[in-house]
Amino acid sequence: MNSKSRGLVIAGTHSGVGKTTVALGIMAALRRRGLRVQAFKVGPDFIDPGHHTHMTGRPSRNLDGWMLSKEENLAVFQRHGLQAEVAIVEGVMGLFDGYDGLSEAGSTAQIAKWLGLPVLLVVDARAMARSAGALVHGFATFDLELPLAGVVFNRIGSRRHLEYLVQVIDQLGEVRCLGGIPRESELVIPERHLGLMTREEHELGSEYQDHLAGLMEECLDLEALWKKMPEITLSGAALPPAVVPMIRLGVARDRAFCFYYPENLEWLAHYGAELIPFSPLGDGELPARLDGLYLGGGYPEVFVNQLAANRSMRASIRQQAEAGLPIYAECGGLMYLSQEIQDLEGQSHLMVGLLPLQVRMLPRLKSLGYREVTLTTDSLLGPSGTVVRGHEFHYSEIVAEPTALQRVYRLSGRQSQPDWAEGYVCHNVLASYVHLHFGSNPKAARQLVEYCRLYRERK
Repeated sequence: MNSKSRGLVIAGTHSGVGKTTVALGIMAALRRRGLRVQAFKVGPDFIDPGHHTHMTGRPSRNLDGWMLSKEENLAVFQRHGLQAEVAIVEGVMGLFDGYDGLSEAGSTAQIAKWLGLPVLLVVDARAMARSAGALVHGFATFDLELPLAGVVFNRIGSRRHLEYLVQVIDQLGEVRCLGGIPRESELVIPERHLGLMTREEHELGSEYQDHLAGLMEECLDLEALWKKMPEITLSGAALPPAVVPMIRLGVARDRAFCFYYPENLEWLAHYGAELIPFSPLGDGELPARLDGLYLGGGYPEVFVNQLAANRSMRASIRQQAEAGLPIYAECGGLMYLSQEIQDLEGQSHLMVGLLPLQVRMLPRLKSLGYREVTLTTDSLLGPSGTVVRGHEFHYSEIVAEPTALQRVYRLSGRQSQPDWAEGYVCHNVLASYVHLHFGSNPKAARQLVEYCRLYRERK
């Protein structure tokens, strides 16, 4: 199946320039014109894609040049862009930032080149005029294989300010200025320690969407931008036919647990998992007849009082785990399965109590970066030697790790870091701070389903 579409990558000079607001605004403006818009997000991000999804009415998808192969990125883009008339890809960090300073691995630039799409560069113009020309010139000439569709100046102070910016860009003649967006506090999406507030907690309502779309129509030359978007031919490469559901897999889905790659859930369903959502915040106990659990990441520390107060759910998970129920937990899921979470005031809140670990929150970032996981022992994600890629991003730490607690991960980070052991196993529970992307090795999803199927048979 083939279709014609158009595409664009929206990138920033660095983090915090407002590229998410610009991307959401362009999505809203294009959708207002009756176009089917498919959003993508570069990098390991769960929050921005949620807002994309709300803005476009279609699930946003992650692309990542380090966690996923070029072939997998192209397959995701083709598969999900097939039914849309325009694909908008929001970048990560600065345009050329990625895994390290030596290569373009994991960068927005890498993805743009793989997809063959031009880049709209977002520049925060606060306190700059002619100096913005030097900045844009550097980005336009740093990689001559990467075409820029244009530049948008964000947070301009006045019409005169924009005139100065346009003058220097026109003088350079390398890239066209497609508009300038004024400073508006109403456009700002509230943030917390892991980034923007999630869609589940701060939904961008119709009034916000209408205002944002109108602002883009007023401040940007959308017609010129549309002409800069190349026509692309998409041929959907669907996943192989799914097998008949063999197991019932409970998936924690609420405001506290909302960090899941859609592909992770789709690979699990493809290999035979019927996904059963439940809420550790609001449900009294686990759904009936489960053969396994998937506890993703999120914000358990924000809802720690509610999680602690739901004693019946905590007891339900603990009892079933002690009876052998397979459980895979990532980051927030690990925190929830611990003995307790200590908040920033030093107050302790009881959690499920499965893992012999205490977790405490920190006022600063504890860990951030890509991780390659190699299994050192057979586990519910596969045999020893299995390799899966993912990332870490958290503001908490384990107070003291019991030396007797089994670890089945060997983690590799940056080249300057020595490998270290992680991936905690207790009963049939595997918990880690790492968010894995099953697209890096779908066999891990298949093995998790198979592990749950064997448990069901034994049960």
